[in-house]
Amino acid sequence: MRPQDLTLLMIFDAIMTERSITRAANRLAMTQPAVSNAVSRMRSAWKDELFVKDGRNIQPTLYAQNLWSQIRDPILSLGDAIDNKEFNPSTARRTFRIAVSDILVDMVWVSMRKIIEEQAPGVNLHAVPYTIVNTESLLEDAEVDMVVGPSGHVSGTFRAEYAFCPDYVCVMRKGHRLAKEQISLEEFAAADHLLVSLSGDTAGYTDQVLMQHGLSRRIACTVNHFSTVPRLIQNSNLISVVPTTAVARPIINQELAATAVPLDLTPQPVCLIWHKRQDQDTGLIWLKKHVKQIVHDTIARQDVEIKSSLCQNNPAMCTKSSQEAELVPMK
Repeated sequence: MRPQDLTLLMIFDAIMTERSITRAANRLAMTQPAVSNAVSRMRSAWKDELFVKDGRNIQPTLYAQNLWSQIRDPILSLGDAIDNKEFNPSTARRTFRIAVSDILVDMVWVSMRKIIEEQAPGVNLHAVPYTIVNTESLLEDAEVDMVVGPSGHVSGTFRAEYAFCPDYVCVMRKGHRLAKEQISLEEFAAADHLLVSLSGDTAGYTDQVLMQHGLSRRIACTVNHFSTVPRLIQNSNLISVVPTTAVARPIINQELAATAVPLDLTPQPVCLIWHKRQDQDTGLIWLKKHVKQIVHDTIARQDVEIKSSLCQNNPAMCTKSSQEAELVPMK
């Protein structure tokens, strides 16, 4: 292979990863015209358009997608072999993209931004919409560096590290007929429910457990993010089963009524998930360390405040035990 061919492949890999000529130029420490000229040479040499404009970004052609699937792992291995540098936060210029729900954005982003401003001023942090069904494709196509979600939805090509295990609570507006110390399974099933569905499905894990009891519920309303839940619940007769962290502040401020879910729900641990090709990525290792610590500290602080509030207003909630954090390796 001629040296210029390898250079084009390295530039091609950066464009495919960033989906932007400008971001690829920044990643490669090149000027935008230089990258654009390289794209022209690629098109001439490989006899394909390669990229088409899509708003501010670009989309690869089928030929480009097929080519990248063959070269991206060898390119990464070659880069690791010749550029095995430690990540230096103070001098690094890098963009991290994380697929994450709005719960985790609320939990992590403010604290992480403070760390970046203090330790890594050249680092960018971008949130990418997360749905349960797109975890593998986002990581496989290098559209994100990491996904935060349940690890049960991905295969052995990926790695996962425990972040936290959510507790669930049933919330409703204050003054709701079910706003009492305990509700029966029949009362729960007969109510109108709000479901947070990141995938767009109109049934969730709670419905699967209800079916085991020979019951079903009416999903009267769905939303695709958690931030809407408090206001919608406060202004309706809906009830909702949500992770406690999603409604921590309204519960602590006694803006919502909360009671135990009358079902035995076994939540799946939420993990930090990444592609195995980034196992030795010292930048990602730095990011994971801080994200895990922020999540741990936030949940520990919320647990104390929430349990204090719930115990004052609903003694039945005080019997719920907290989850122990542990490392969950992915097989």
